[in-house]
Amino acid sequence: MNSEESTSPAATAVPVGPATVGADVRDGRTIVSAVLSAYRGPVAVRLWDGSLAVGWQDAPCTVFFRDSATLCDLVLHRDLMQLAEAHLAGEVDIEGDPEVLFDLSAYLENLRIPWSTRLRLMRCALHLSGDGYRRVLRHRRVAESRRVNSAATIAYHYDVGNDFYGLWLDPEYVYSCAYFRDPAQPLAEAQRDKLDYICRKLRLTPGQRLLDIGCGWGALALWAARHYGARVHGITLSAEQQKRATERVQQEGLGDQVEIELLDYRDLQGDERYDCIASVGMFEHVGVRNFPTYFGVVRRLLKPGGLFLNHGITSEAGWRRTPLTRFMNQYIFPDGELARIGDVVGAMERQGFEILDLESLRPHYPLTLRHWLRALCARRDAVIAVSSEVTYRLWRLYMAGSAYFFEQGSIGVYQILAGRAHGCPSVPLRRDDLYCAREH
Repeated sequence: MNSEESTSPAATAVPVGPATVGADVRDGRTIVSAVLSAYRGPVAVRLWDGSLAVGWQDAPCTVFFRDSATLCDLVLHRDLMQLAEAHLAGEVDIEGDPEVLFDLSAYLENLRIPWSTRLRLMRCALHLSGDGYRRVLRHRRVAESRRVNSAATIAYHYDVGNDFYGLWLDPEYVYSCAYFRDPAQPLAEAQRDKLDYICRKLRLTPGQRLLDIGCGWGALALWAARHYGARVHGITLSAEQQKRATERVQQEGLGDQVEIELLDYRDLQGDERYDCIASVGMFEHVGVRNFPTYFGVVRRLLKPGGLFLNHGITSEAGWRRTPLTRFMNQYIFPDGELARIGDVVGAMERQGFEILDLESLRPHYPLTLRHWLRALCARRDAVIAVSSEVTYRLWRLYMAGSAYFFEQGSIGVYQILAGRAHGCPSVPLRRDDLYCAREH
């Protein structure tokens, strides 16, 4: 939004509702109005009686509290993670564009409420629905039991099921950011461009041996074999991915070129060495303390003169403990941890790599996520049929928040091309070959 929109009369807090309201609604309006008194953004808040506490009708995004106990709980315990969990439990709805919701994040992060105001809001919270704190405790026990069940069913990111991912991914099943020529380019085409771009960066030639660490559903492995004649060894820790990738290999008749194994990179033993190694979208699971092991294994497996491409998400502030990171670790990536790009480069150099090329693809990720989000929402009923309502709500929120923070710039994604230090890697003096599109 521009500044004129954010300060227009239509954007200010205007309670809308019947002339006579109950005490719980008055207390709810008092709480929301006090917390968001200085907020002039595009997010509205609607209470359980249908009235607006903040914002305007037809706002781009509206937070709808279905009952007073949820708002009471948030005030008394002041944990923003509970807002997301209440949404998963169906107690709070996010209407409209969910990405817009995260416009509130910076405001709430910097919010400082005086103690006198806090005490007043806590008194209002305890009065909600007239049942006081006993109702809040009952609500918390119910909510916590729901969270345990939800976490148990969705904690493992890649075991949601291949049918679930197939509803919103591109036909190649690429689960990492695409490489767009322009914002209007179709997602499937941009994902094919990304796969080809990686192969060109690795300077793949027929017969070369490629290791794909965290190969997913086999998109890069199949592309490298199909279009570059590479012999590919793909590894993944997801049985669902391994099963589907192996089926695709057989369907395309590439069994002599591509092998997909259910294997941890740390368990790669023997004398096998690879001309090229790629890791796309797996790096986020490694963990900062495991960088020496990860990069050490890759260097050991890479032939002299070979090339290694690491494609991974980073954070400008590292992985600080915040409500957002706690939510991500509990519900999305149990082992996820992001590092600064400088720390990644330093860890690679300490393990004997020379950085040959580093490229930020950050602008491409919000575009990708919005494609995924639109497809997810368009196929809502089918998504719920193969998973659950909780899973649909979770992934809608996760994709929208990720798009917002990539756009804002606090998280990024980089492709790092490296070779063994002082190892005469097989790259030309200039990058011209990267930008010559191949015919396939």
